[in-house]
Amino acid sequence: MAVSVGALIGVMERIAPRRLALDSDRERVGLAVGSPESLIERVMVALDPTPEAVAEAVDKGAGLLITHHPLLFRPLPAVRTDTPVGRVVASAFAHNLALFSAHTNLDVVEGGVSSLLAERLGLKEVEVLEETERERLLKLVVFVPESHVEAVRQALGDAGAGHLGNYSHCTFGVSGTGTFLPQQGAEPYVGERGVLARVAEVRLETILPESLLEAVLQAMRRVHPYEEVAYDVYPLCNQGKAAGLGRIGRLPEPRPLGEFIAAVKSALGVDEVAYAGELDRPVVRVAVCGGSAGDLVPKAVCRGADVLVAGEVKYHDGLLARQEGLAVVAAGHDATERLVVPALARRLRQEADRLRWEVEVLEAGPGEVLWRTG
Repeated sequence: MAVSVGALIGVMERIAPRRLALDSDRERVGLAVGSPESLIERVMVALDPTPEAVAEAVDKGAGLLITHHPLLFRPLPAVRTDTPVGRVVASAFAHNLALFSAHTNLDVVEGGVSSLLAERLGLKEVEVLEETERERLLKLVVFVPESHVEAVRQALGDAGAGHLGNYSHCTFGVSGTGTFLPQQGAEPYVGERGVLARVAEVRLETILPESLLEAVLQAMRRVHPYEEVAYDVYPLCNQGKAAGLGRIGRLPEPRPLGEFIAAVKSALGVDEVAYAGELDRPVVRVAVCGGSAGDLVPKAVCRGADVLVAGEVKYHDGLLARQEGLAVVAAGHDATERLVVPALARRLRQEADRLRWEVEVLEAGPGEVLWRTG
């Protein structure tokens, strides 16, 4: 059964909320072409909305192309089919292909570009390099008859509530007595209309990130037996997970920069990288950022990094890094970001399975590399 583009956008909003995009980027991300009401059976994930990626999506029958880089990176004065962007827009409309992007919001989230890069390089004790936001946490309290406590507890945890560090399905319950008087038109699970009911219930509490609230409430309602579910949602002062640009961590053991560079090339599948720094200098603490990361040089220095691994670093940022004693490895924009394509496709498949959607998630081919070394 087909699902709507809007439903897939809702899933992407949970994976990489639009509000996490940097201020300069927020108007670029999201649905650029198409309607959220369109029904689709296939979605394709790609790094860029290139003509080749659009053609591949059309050829494979996808109704939605999700990319990391936005199509409309700069405002268009006109949509002309004698320009590359105009031709992509025209092709997308002609084949009823919706185009959606998650850019800096997919950079900063856990499981996004930079955290995948840190994982691929084998970093330990990984933290956000430059924090941009902390997720707001909520407490959900729901009153459940004793017969359904375990079902509700399981549903809450499966939907993402009650995750604390390496623990999931964390809840707290207190037993008590719930009362209610079913009125005319009610269909009570327990009791009868016009008679005050007293039911042994459990006050079940859990914590969840604000971005998951609607999904958690839907999961709770699906298994809760009551016609009208009594629940409360409280804002908390507790700090949730940090989101931000780049990541910083440490290698399991020190290694010379030259040996580390060889490991970077192997991990990212590239033959050449640009680098700055002495090859025999020891490397322990590593900062990473997919794509362009020159602005993070001061933060990497401040956080005590020995080396910054990025897609690209401009000349003057590299000069500052050298003056501050920070080594730099520039492995290529696409090489540091393309990790997100298979990872995002996996996340979408998991969500589709959880929601029991019959939608196929495809990965675009690698495409042609923009910059080559010779």
